[in-house]
Amino acid sequence: MAKFSHATGRKKRSIARATVSEGSGSIIINSIPLESFSTNIARMKIMEPLILADSNNKVNIKVDVHGGGYSAQADAVRLAVAKGLVRFFNDKKLKETFLSYDRNLLVADTRHAESSKPNDSKPRAKRQKSYR
Repeated sequence: MAKFSHATGRKKRSIARATVSEGSGSIIINSIPLESFSTNIARMKIMEPLILADSNNKVNIKVDVHGGGYSAQADAVRLAVAKGLVRFFNDKKLKETFLSYDRNLLVADTRHAESSKPNDSKPRAKRQKSYR
C-alpha cells in the first residue's frame, strides 16, 4: 500500500492543497511541472521546504492552488508542501528544522486585505467633508 499525506496551505485569498506520496521526486502544481510554474522567485520559495527536508528524489508532490496572486499562491504552496512533508515523514526533527528556519513554513499567516466600506473608495479612507 502506498504511503501518502494531504495538507493545505493558505495565504491571503489563495488556497493550496498538496498530496505528498512515495515516488521519484516529481513536483506538479496545477498540472504544470515546478520548472515551468510562475516566476523564478516563486519557484525558489516553493523549493525551500524541499531543500531543508533533503527529500529531492524520495517523494512525489501534487498541488492544486487557486485564488490570490502569484506571490500568495507561492506562499500557500510552500506552506502546504512543508506541512505535507512533516506529516509524510512524521519526523519531529524536521518540524523543528522548519520552525527554526522560518515559522511561516508550518504556521499560516492569517492576515487579509481589509474590505472596502460602503460609499467609500478605500478600506480606511473616509469621504471628504465639505462645509461650503
